[in-house]
Amino acid sequence: MIECVVWWAEPITAPEAALALLDPPERDRHAAYRRAEDKQRFLTGRALAKTVAGEALGLPPSSVHFDATCTDCGKQHGPVRVPGAPLALSISHSGDRVGVALTSGTPVGLDVESAARDADDGLIEYALNDTERAGLPAAKAERTRAFFTFWTRKEALMKATGRGLRIPLRALTVSGADEPARLLASDDSALDPGGTRVADLDPGPGYRAAVVLLTSDEIDVTERWWSQVPSAGGQ
Repeated sequence: MIECVVWWAEPITAPEAALALLDPPERDRHAAYRRAEDKQRFLTGRALAKTVAGEALGLPPSSVHFDATCTDCGKQHGPVRVPGAPLALSISHSGDRVGVALTSGTPVGLDVESAARDADDGLIEYALNDTERAGLPAAKAERTRAFFTFWTRKEALMKATGRGLRIPLRALTVSGADEPARLLASDDSALDPGGTRVADLDPGPGYRAAVVLLTSDEIDVTERWWSQVPSAGGQ
């Protein structure tokens, strides 16, 4: 049984202590965001990830340093990892939800999305293949909920591989929105249904989320909420 813990938080509103946790490349990325809400989400994700990674390693968050080197361009905007540590992490945020998934080394992908926006025909055509579109409900509210269930499962699958959108969304077929989450088929060699485990999550009303572990073992996923990100020296 492979364990995965997912922490949920709302964007922090008192950034001083969290800013102290950022390394120079992270500070540069934070400063590059133009909108205040994007700065908050990025900062919360990094600070929360350092906090939970520190807890797992027995370190204060200020002693946790991420490598987020992109395999394509070498810049610090790829998936985060702690060099030399037996951990795997995935960060996701949307609206007022910030999430961090952590395992003891099993590749993991997390995605959360606000379901408040419409799922128009163009977005559905872009993300879902013929099999999945055929299973969408006709009623608008149910259709939107089902679409973002599909979307978060697929995004989590792609993030778990570290390849992101280099895997076409329509190359993946996932189970129906009202069925247990599974990868049914993949046209991309990076993902094999027998070597993936998918779980839908509960990030609260108005949001859909999923987590994926690249393993053939059974998984045990626990969700927890943080009321605030601890200070730089706390655990």
